[in-house]
Amino acid sequence: MKGSILRGSLSGGCDVRLDVGQSIEDIKVGTFCVIEGRRYDFFSMVVDESIEAVNPKALYETADNSPILSDIVHGTGIIEEIKLQPMVLIDKEDDEPITNLNRSEKIRPVKSIPSHLSLVREAYKEDVYNIFGEPDDTHFYVGTPLDMDDIEVCIDLKKFIERSNGIFGKSGTGKTFYTRLMLCGMIRSKLCNVLVFDMHSEYGWAGIDEDKNRGEAKGLKQLFGSEVAIFTLDPDSSRNRGVRPDFVVEIPYSSIEPEDIALVGDELNLNATALESIYILQKHLGRDWLVSFLNMDAPGIEQFAESTGAHVGAMQALQRKLFQLQKLPFIKENPADDAVKRIMEYIDNGMNVVLEFGHQKSMLAYMLVANILTRRIHALYVERSEKALGKKEAENTPLVIVIEEAHKFLNPEASRQTIFGMIAREMRKNNVTLLVVDQRPSGIDAEIHSQFGTKITALLTEEKDIESVLCGTNNAKMLRNVLASLDTKQQALILGHAVPMPVVIRTRTYDENFYKDITSGNRPKRGALSKMKGSFASGQGEEYGSELPPPGKDFEDLMKELYGE
Repeated sequence: MKGSILRGSLSGGCDVRLDVGQSIEDIKVGTFCVIEGRRYDFFSMVVDESIEAVNPKALYETADNSPILSDIVHGTGIIEEIKLQPMVLIDKEDDEPITNLNRSEKIRPVKSIPSHLSLVREAYKEDVYNIFGEPDDTHFYVGTPLDMDDIEVCIDLKKFIERSNGIFGKSGTGKTFYTRLMLCGMIRSKLCNVLVFDMHSEYGWAGIDEDKNRGEAKGLKQLFGSEVAIFTLDPDSSRNRGVRPDFVVEIPYSSIEPEDIALVGDELNLNATALESIYILQKHLGRDWLVSFLNMDAPGIEQFAESTGAHVGAMQALQRKLFQLQKLPFIKENPADDAVKRIMEYIDNGMNVVLEFGHQKSMLAYMLVANILTRRIHALYVERSEKALGKKEAENTPLVIVIEEAHKFLNPEASRQTIFGMIAREMRKNNVTLLVVDQRPSGIDAEIHSQFGTKITALLTEEKDIESVLCGTNNAKMLRNVLASLDTKQQALILGHAVPMPVVIRTRTYDENFYKDITSGNRPKRGALSKMKGSFASGQGEEYGSELPPPGKDFEDLMKELYGE
């Protein structure tokens, strides 16, 4: 593609007249271009296309489809234009090469526009690498630019884990696969640990591949072995799929607090009076308020209401609704082990945890468990951060928590009372961030959207969803056309903190070539593994063959079997 700048503005972008012989049909919205200014190269994106006429009558005079007349006026009387939005610029007078180490200093935001008739060309491979970097330990290759299948676009993983991020798109556009890609990148980099609340059991072990020719998509455990542990709420479901969980999660009644019940108020059909009654129960019954209340008989409820001034009818109705919690098989009065303690043990040993929900796929189960576990884990991270400030402990390894159906946790009402809203607003204050996955981004609080560092967005068609994703983004109006023009599969718009500029990519294919690339050189370091000695001696549940030590087996012996001396 070749052309020249006709006109433009800093806010509206630049209009480019295509050279004679260039066809507008070959240019796609989202394509990268470089405007060669006098001093700067402006790295830009195609955001719109149009056909203009010097004299509007010419549009109608050529309407008889006369080939000769069309050739005469094409490029003179009638002009094919594309609109470019300059995103970043590079100083052509700076001779120092751009590397992954100095890129943030060399790549500058656009604060001016190129001069009239500046030449425009399609971006080359070296241009893309100058902007996004080349793949290495911290720059993760996620896809290729449109019509540039031999060029790798990278996300800066260090910047990605610094803030909470989002993956959005309509149902069926590949959000699960984009999430798998990013999880693989983060696990391989060893820059952080991940905790995945896997509602549909798609990430830990093999999942269904939308391409029927490939059969199944490998899970994180199959790719990374002993670096990933699978926890489950439903061991029967796990075993039916051929998965032997590392730990079976049970939630004690005593861990459920009024805030947890408030979060699932819609699922339990609770009104404002019921929520007020819950706080009365906790105040008078203490830590075991829930199990004590569920065990009350009718006279006991009447006596409690009389002594506290509560309404008897409201208490009886509340008890009937809270009986739904007794139907959840993973909620126990006396669990066999502490799930949070076990999760932290794995995380402290440099491992990543995927919590499968099996058949417990109701929003009641998912929201309750995710909120309870995250609240306690976040509290431990806060405590450790405070001790690190006092030099009593080393700083926490960053933790990325992955949640699906994020609008349930982060809608305007819930975000103010859930731990997830707090984490999203904190950025990485205590080294805990979120990766949220959702098909309804408009349901997420706008304030939370503004805190997301990086957004990976597949096709969206609802106006509200598009507005919410582009909230707080420069040139949002220009990017609307780009977002609306994405294919339904394997295309995404990435924008935000981890990329220097918005980019439309064809995402990598999650196949055997990807598996080979992501696991190459992925053997755990000997020193890191030796820290885990004895940490699984009291582990609950069945282990994965020889990948994790059975209870009581010396860890060093197992490592010798797996990796040799």
